[in-house]
Amino acid sequence: MATHMVNLDALIPREDFETVTSEPSTQPSILSATLKITDLEKESFIYNVLRKPDFQRETANWNPDKIAALVSSFLEGDLIPSIILWRSNISGDIFVIDGAHRLSALIAWVQDDYGDSHTSMRFFDSVIPAEQRKAAEATRKLIQGSVGSYNDLKLALMNPDTTSKERLLIARNLSATAIHLQWVNGEAEKAESSFFRINQQATPIDSTELDMIKARRKPNALAARAFIRAGTGINTGRRSMRLFGPRSSRSPKAYTT
Repeated sequence: MATHMVNLDALIPREDFETVTSEPSTQPSILSATLKITDLEKESFIYNVLRKPDFQRETANWNPDKIAALVSSFLEGDLIPSIILWRSNISGDIFVIDGAHRLSALIAWVQDDYGDSHTSMRFFDSVIPAEQRKAAEATRKLIQGSVGSYNDLKLALMNPDTTSKERLLIARNLSATAIHLQWVNGEAEKAESSFFRINQQATPIDSTELDMIKARRKPNALAARAFIRAGTGINTGRRSMRLFGPRSSRSPKAYTT
């Protein structure tokens, strides 16, 4: 069994629940109950507004075997727990309240980025540690040996005569398979409380970490984050921020978990 953890932290950017824009968004009359796998492609509308809360812990706690198993389970039609989302009526961003690892694993498969490809390279300023590359390659090989890559399955549908029956069947099943969604209703405070409640039930957040998250706007918490990260800030995938630098209307808070 592969043991190195796969770093998928780059695939869903972080953002502040309370981010505002000059043009507030509107609330759609109906929120989608499902998410199709094509919605996770780089060019899709929904992927480009997916966000994690700015205090979300690093999405790097799954090993290659667990990621490969999740992708296989999804393609085989096994039950995948619902992803819980919240949509900001102010910014229009869609935040992952629960299921960031599950969703990131599927994004990684769709975009062939297990912590070592285009989005991850930008996020980590092209500095990918050897262990991270090793874990990414191990994941890619596991998936290639079982269900195949996302691009392989897309090609299978376009070229059925040159594809094995097994892969073609998986590709056809994929066209009708979707991820079930649940939505949190309410304002930013409701989304934040839902995040804490749900995540405390799963893998409890350390009490000290929880105190720092809840006090994240206070000077002491900011100073502690700066000390831990040696004042280097975080990389959001769109820009690097200094912990004590100015905060624009679209930038996340200056620290993360």
